[in-house]
Amino acid sequence: MTLRAQPKASHFIDGEYVEDDAGSVIESIYPATGEVIARLHAATPAIVEKAIASAKRAQPEWAAMSPTARGRILKRAADLIRERNRELSELETLDTGKPIQETIVADPTSGADSFEFFGGIAAAGLNGSYIPLGGDFAYTKRVPLGVCVGIGAWNYPQQIACWKGAPALAAGNAMVFKPSENTPLGALAIAEILNKAGLPKGLYNVIQGDRETGPLLVNHPDVAKVSLTGSVPTGRKVAAAAAGSLKHVTMELGGKSPLIVFDDADIDSAVGGAMLGNFYSTGQVCSNGTRVFVQRKIKAEFLKRLKARTEAIAIGDPMDEATQLGPMVSWAQRDKVLSYIEKGKAEGATLVTGGGIPNNVSGEGYYVQPTVFADVTDEMTIAREEIFGPVMCVLDFDDEAEVIARGNATEFGLSAGVFTSDLTRAHRVVDQLEAGTLWINTYNLCPVEIPFGGSKQSGFGRENSLAALEHYSELKTVYVGMGPVQAPY
Repeated sequence: MTLRAQPKASHFIDGEYVEDDAGSVIESIYPATGEVIARLHAATPAIVEKAIASAKRAQPEWAAMSPTARGRILKRAADLIRERNRELSELETLDTGKPIQETIVADPTSGADSFEFFGGIAAAGLNGSYIPLGGDFAYTKRVPLGVCVGIGAWNYPQQIACWKGAPALAAGNAMVFKPSENTPLGALAIAEILNKAGLPKGLYNVIQGDRETGPLLVNHPDVAKVSLTGSVPTGRKVAAAAAGSLKHVTMELGGKSPLIVFDDADIDSAVGGAMLGNFYSTGQVCSNGTRVFVQRKIKAEFLKRLKARTEAIAIGDPMDEATQLGPMVSWAQRDKVLSYIEKGKAEGATLVTGGGIPNNVSGEGYYVQPTVFADVTDEMTIAREEIFGPVMCVLDFDDEAEVIARGNATEFGLSAGVFTSDLTRAHRVVDQLEAGTLWINTYNLCPVEIPFGGSKQSGFGRENSLAALEHYSELKTVYVGMGPVQAPY
């Protein structure tokens, strides 16, 4: 079998590809066909040590450069990513199964946006302050943390590699990035591009791995910070391990976000928002609004339009630009989603559309029909647990106070959305919803200029915007005495 996307080696360390075939084999599988497209090796302890040592050696010189000089290299990387957008998008589609019409506008391009943004604000975003104290004074400065570890998820592998790498590098840190074993390919391409853009060797390293590799990184004494994108259970384990040595941590975890549609909303826009918040990336988006609360007065019309538009989604070959919805990332994820669909049926939800496997695709692919359940109640499993697939739950509600209480009745707090023509109500409602990232009359837009992150069990810290620089640096305060010391002894 031809390996269609085989990289030069499994790891990228100190500016070059590195292999160690003593590590366990990781097979990269194209989700549309079940075909093995690359074989890599998980990092051995020796590879982990090599990557961290490389980062530790390179970081001080990088930190000593002016932020403007660092930013210049990051902006050059952004240009290179855009020049190679088609190639990177095809790699992302092979890696994840997401349709090329999606990856070509949402994946490498958002990574390029991140490097461009942080390259541009590096000089201005890292300023400190001057504090007058009478005759004396003090000043603060932002300093890098050192070696940072990024641990990625499989839904946006290239974007996550950039969202973590760009602010870390802009702030003067080095990074060791571990992508998900399900999607090992894209981060290697990003590391190679950074190297070509002029990033000093050793500053951005990529190593492959599995559940055994993460603890080697998180527990390493030379690592100052860990940034994870993943599930809540994984987040708890990583945060607990990092706490043992008081490492800086940011967590971008899962959600079960409410999307509230009031009866004065533009129904077509609300349906579009709900579909984007449930079916984009085959539903594999942490911020998805998977609990769609629809005010009872418009429920029937909402479901009618939603059903028609959902059944018109083009499912097929992800490399065909006409395809709108591709497969799940893995067979295991497909089976998990199908099991939740069966739970929804068994617990009494009304299946509006979908609920099975499409009949127009290869039986070897990991496809699931876009699925809509209505008459979902709060206690049902599909309304409480994160499914991470193309399954939308539509719940009825009567009034504002009720839907706010029900929307907040979850351990998660990543995102939320409101559709209404009454903007006073919109602002009033989002102020009361317990979530870190919220939208009014749209959903799931995450430009690099705005902070993204959650509350409650959905994590802490923020990706993107100026706020991200705060999570990759720390304040140093200097008090300057301008006169003789007056001591009582």
